[in-house]
Amino acid sequence: MRHWLWVVASLVISVELAAAGFDYPLQPQQIATDTFVLEGKTEDFSKDNGGFIVNSGYIVTQDGVVVIDTGASRRFGEQQRALIEKTTGKKVIRVYITHHHPDHFLGNQAFSELPIYALPATTHGVQREGEMFSSNMYRLIGDWMRDTSVVAPNQVAQVGRETLGGHELEVLAFKGHTEGDLAIFDHTTGVLFAGDLVFNNRAATTPHAEIIDWLASLEQLLKLPFKVLVPGHGKITQDAEPIAQTRAYLVWLQTILQQAAANGLDMNEVMATPIPADFKAVALAQSELRRSVAHLYPALETEQLKPAKQAE
Repeated sequence: MRHWLWVVASLVISVELAAAGFDYPLQPQQIATDTFVLEGKTEDFSKDNGGFIVNSGYIVTQDGVVVIDTGASRRFGEQQRALIEKTTGKKVIRVYITHHHPDHFLGNQAFSELPIYALPATTHGVQREGEMFSSNMYRLIGDWMRDTSVVAPNQVAQVGRETLGGHELEVLAFKGHTEGDLAIFDHTTGVLFAGDLVFNNRAATTPHAEIIDWLASLEQLLKLPFKVLVPGHGKITQDAEPIAQTRAYLVWLQTILQQAAANGLDMNEVMATPIPADFKAVALAQSELRRSVAHLYPALETEQLKPAKQAE
């Protein structure tokens, strides 16, 4: 009998240890009054980081907590929500999703009974590509994704200002990183949640990018009177340097791809382009260059093959 009790106790301990092994290292970083960020790593998805590579934020208002982005898995969303409600003593009342890439919305399950706001293009993107993203994330981060299913946003984010629990929040609609890039600017604290329009010392990702639109969106962000900038990836700052860095990186990327297409280089040759000194310290610059060539170069090659217009 004692032997069986020992076996059962051992199994319980093993299960508890296994569960603990899937705890995300969530450390709230206060960046302004009532405003916190869970800062992700500037890495690729892996089984070591569980997909925790994105900055998610939350604003503690008088009416409850507003969450910006829910992370890469059900586990993340559940742990994010539990942490928020335990440490603030308030309930989450709404969620905003900045865009439809998987590290930003796959935690939605933990908030499924709440209003989850997004731009229409983001919701359509989740509905169109969410299952593919989810399957790929299972491959990349393994059991961190266990029991995760796709939950699309259920509310349309209306562009404009709204006072919520003592915070004047403005929803801003952009595009360029994806077809729909939402930013949240809190006029009360001066905090700008820029989503993946802005990367800080981490190379920008481009699977749905339109660089011309992206650059135009960055110009609009620079016009906002923000005091604190939360990029989608990388350190939070009190200046516009990450916007300038993202802009410079995109201009460089666009230039080398256009020049390569004009000179008839093949994709492997373009992928071998050296990273300039300005971006040597930018995380994942070489690997993201290779991905960006795969994402963007075929269209540029096709453009070069179009016949020139005849002179009239």
